[in-house]
Amino acid sequence: MSTQSILNGIELVKPADIERRSMEIIESELGDTSFLAPEQLPVVKRVIHTTADFDYLHSLKFSPNAVQNGLNALRNKAVIITDTQMALSGISKPALKALGCEAFCFMSEPEIAEAARRNGTTRAAASMEHAARFFADTQLLFAVGNAPTALVRLYELIGEKRVRPALIIGTPVGFVNVVKSKELIMQSGSPYIVAEGRKGGSSVAAAICNALLYMLYDRSSGKQI
Repeated sequence: MSTQSILNGIELVKPADIERRSMEIIESELGDTSFLAPEQLPVVKRVIHTTADFDYLHSLKFSPNAVQNGLNALRNKAVIITDTQMALSGISKPALKALGCEAFCFMSEPEIAEAARRNGTTRAAASMEHAARFFADTQLLFAVGNAPTALVRLYELIGEKRVRPALIIGTPVGFVNVVKSKELIMQSGSPYIVAEGRKGGSSVAAAICNALLYMLYDRSSGKQI
């Protein structure tokens, strides 16, 4: 097959229009979304845009008022805690800055590695405990895209009344304790957006954060809505 024949099948789209065109395709293929609340749809679409996986239309689970809780926290300069540097890097820094919010990942901190070694746990679990202690008086959004142990520790911290998350985004991917850890969060009493089942990942966690941020941030003007 010639290079030209391959290129003939490529849709020419200006860089600035690629996301808009992608969202149009997603909307045309979504099918029935009547079971979603209006504020949930942008989150689902953003995750599908990131993954090209339409299963998220049904596997993303929202607690009542989860999106609104997240938006209210971001309006009030919440801090986002992630369990991976990948998720942290994927969260929009211009949007965070415009809203006066911050995002952190403590996984690489020496004190987290030491705490994990001392307590016989994972760095992800230790980083959740550190965040709960360090930001005790701050509204926190937890975006967990990799480590089930982070969700399990959050569940315990909630039960111990040591943290009261504004929102937990739970999207670990994999096979070991992944499904159960998500089920714990859905039983925790805290607001959540969870990718039910084995699917997920850091990119999904970041996409959900960005979906919320973009509801409050106009990317064309660079200002808060």
